[in-house]
Amino acid sequence: MDNGRKYKRMSPEEILKKIEKMKKGRLKIYIGAAPGVGKTFHMLRDAHDLKAKGVDIVIGLVETHGRADTEAEIKDLEIIPKKTIHYKGREFQELDVEAIIKRNPDVVIIDELAAPGSKNKKRYQDVQEILQAGIHVWTAMNIQHLESVRDIVQQVTGIQVNERVPDSILKEADEIEIIDVSPETLLERIKEGKVYSKEKIQQALNNFFRKGNLVALRELALREVADDIDLRLEKERTELGIEEPSGIHEKILVCVNYRPNAEKLIRRGWRIADRLNADLYILHIKQSGHQDEKVIHEWKNLAEQFGATFIIQEAKSRKVAQQIVEVCRQYKITQIVMGMSARTRWEEIWKGSIINVIMQKLKYVDVLIVSDR
Repeated sequence: MDNGRKYKRMSPEEILKKIEKMKKGRLKIYIGAAPGVGKTFHMLRDAHDLKAKGVDIVIGLVETHGRADTEAEIKDLEIIPKKTIHYKGREFQELDVEAIIKRNPDVVIIDELAAPGSKNKKRYQDVQEILQAGIHVWTAMNIQHLESVRDIVQQVTGIQVNERVPDSILKEADEIEIIDVSPETLLERIKEGKVYSKEKIQQALNNFFRKGNLVALRELALREVADDIDLRLEKERTELGIEEPSGIHEKILVCVNYRPNAEKLIRRGWRIADRLNADLYILHIKQSGHQDEKVIHEWKNLAEQFGATFIIQEAKSRKVAQQIVEVCRQYKITQIVMGMSARTRWEEIWKGSIINVIMQKLKYVDVLIVSDR
């Protein structure tokens, strides 16, 4: 029946991509604002519901952290034995990727997505390998482990998160379920000893689990999931051929140099691009005698992780501002993200302000200046 709606015709490449996706396992992520909200508990409870329906679901790895309620919820779920790894004279029990693929269940539970891997460097890479084998995976993570929020989390909590998951994993997930409790409820759980052992309770309450931190992390988690839902709805509308509102397609340019805030600028640019569904470009203009290939390599890796285009150019005389302007014109940039100028007041008088030149020559491009602090 023709209801007047025009559907988008899929290209052969899109059809092949869809077929490949159908062969892969489906990924479900339980996400929370902080440890102790109940992600693993809910995942196990849902597993029993699925098992009761005749689905072959097993545990690949579950981190109970000694929490009695979580341990009790495992009940009769089958557990794939862990693999013993010898490292520096010690034994470690890790996820056995090969055993899971050989067992070939319908669904496998693999907790703590941001942890180091066993077969691969990171656990999310182990999960990707299992998905490629056609096995569905349920996993869990906290919002602070998401790569793009690293700087925000450090600013809010004062804690640097070392184990991180690329944002692309969140986008690859077929289903995301947020496990949410109020900060007051979580604090009560901690005081009752349901999250950490007695000797660690006060330390937890005085550091990461301050109420202000929990409020901020909860808001961050809810916002991330809400944004994810918006993007999925938009993608579905596009696939159905429903036209998007007309308007300029945003393109974000992040300018980086050898200053401590470079990665912070890239992450800030990505978050803006992600919210606007915009293309992201990262520009570095190399000054003669100031080359650090290791740092540039790290920027390139971050750009690749965020799906950004990395542009590197040799500096032409002292006209850095003009080079930025030319890149903006070439790529039709609509917004620029920059750090504060490294030039002194006398240098700006003598050589001119880079930011002022850019704003004068690109009247319709917005410029965001990010503080170094």
